[in-house]
Order: sequence, then structure tokens, then C-alpha cells
Amino acid sequence: MAIRKLRYEGDPILRKTSKEVREVTPKVLELVDDMLETMYEENGVGLAAPQVGVLKRIVVIDVGEGPLVMINPDIIKTEGEQTGDEGCLSVPGKAGTVTRPNEVTVRFMGEDGEWYELEGTELLARAICHECDHLDGKLYVDVVEGELRDTAMPEDEEE
Repeated sequence: MAIRKLRYEGDPILRKTSKEVREVTPKVLELVDDMLETMYEENGVGLAAPQVGVLKRIVVIDVGEGPLVMINPDIIKTEGEQTGDEGCLSVPGKAGTVTRPNEVTVRFMGEDGEWYELEGTELLARAICHECDHLDGKLYVDVVEGELRDTAMPEDEEE
């Protein structure tokens, strides 16, 4: 496992559409492990492969219930709506208000190559939508309501 270099807003790879994963290979599993390690190192809730420079349809998420790995995720149903703050590891030090579905059903391939469906609500639904957007070259700043806010503490307040 290794920590991968994050790509930041302005990097052209973040605006490209990721390619479908045809089969789960040892190289794909290594990428998944690296993505999880990178996400945890950066204190993120989710990470998509383009954020580490790889145009593959892979996302990892952990909203506090353990890691979720989704290969070729496809949101097949949405319901309701929620509005709240979002940030992104590719847009460090910023946050903004975004409206997303409150419930989503996503179909995806697991690390074992089998297909699954998962229903997510609230934070998990938000994270699934946010990370799936990355696979299509979209960032939350494209749908933010109002201005982005600074989230970093001033240097003299850091401990």
C-alpha cells in the first residue's frame, strides 16, 4: 500500500470521464488499497480514482461505518433532497453548500468482481453522489450554492 499524490482543482484529469473497469485485477486491488490509505491519511470521507490521477471508475468511501469500495458505480435511483456543507480533498481548505438526494440506490462491482446494490441515506448518499460525480469529470464547486468558504484555521489559531 502507498499514499498517492492528490490532484487538485485546475488539474485537467479531474475534468475527464473515467473509463469502466473490465475486470478486478491485482493492479485494480492495489489501486483500491492505495486509495483507501490516501483517503484515511488525508482525513477524507471519500476518494475517487481521478483524484489520484487514474481515470478508472473506482471510488472508496468511509462515513464512519467502515470502508466501502465501489467499482463502476451507477446511481440507479434517487429520492428526496438534503442541503448541507461539502468539501473535497481536491479543493483543500474550502467548503460550500450543495443540495443532493437524501437517498440513493447504487449498483456497483465489489472487489470480488460480483455486482451489488446498496441503499444509502444522508451522509452516505451525499458521499456516493459526490464521488460518482468525480468519475464524470464534475466537482462539487460546479453545483455549489453561493460562494465557497475557507475552512482552514488561520495559522495563529492552529495548535
